[in-house]
Amino acid sequence: MDFTTAKGILAALEHHGVRYVMVGSMAMAAHGLVRATRDLDIFVAPDDDNVGRLRAALKSLFDDPSIDEITGTDLQGDYPAVSYAPPAADYTLDILSRLGEAFSFDDIEAEDIDVGGVSVRVATPHMLYRMKKDTVRPQDRADAEALKSSFALDEES
Repeated sequence: MDFTTAKGILAALEHHGVRYVMVGSMAMAAHGLVRATRDLDIFVAPDDDNVGRLRAALKSLFDDPSIDEITGTDLQGDYPAVSYAPPAADYTLDILSRLGEAFSFDDIEAEDIDVGGVSVRVATPHMLYRMKKDTVRPQDRADAEALKSSFALDEES
């Protein structure tokens, strides 16, 4: 996914007042650590009103009736993650409200960053490090080391 595409999606989220935080590789890119990725990961507040705004934002970008299948009920339930693939796109939008017991939307430390004139709510480097440092995925561990080195984070972070 290129950053121009991500910026368009994030601008729609901002325009529609979606309570979200960008995490993952694109969040690292917003902090200056760029690596290739095929998805955009966002945490969203799972209440029905916010998820309604999320659907409106996505509908403003994509003519896709499957957007209506994204519900607050699902994001509040046992499987609080949805992977949405826009029609004819080569990327996905991973929508999360929590990761197991480790992290929920309300746990994500975030800051607003201006990305080419778009205000983007992004997980802090410290938060990204915490989210990635103990996973089993080698790429996450590599990302954690890059965050630790670039932002002088300590082991206790």
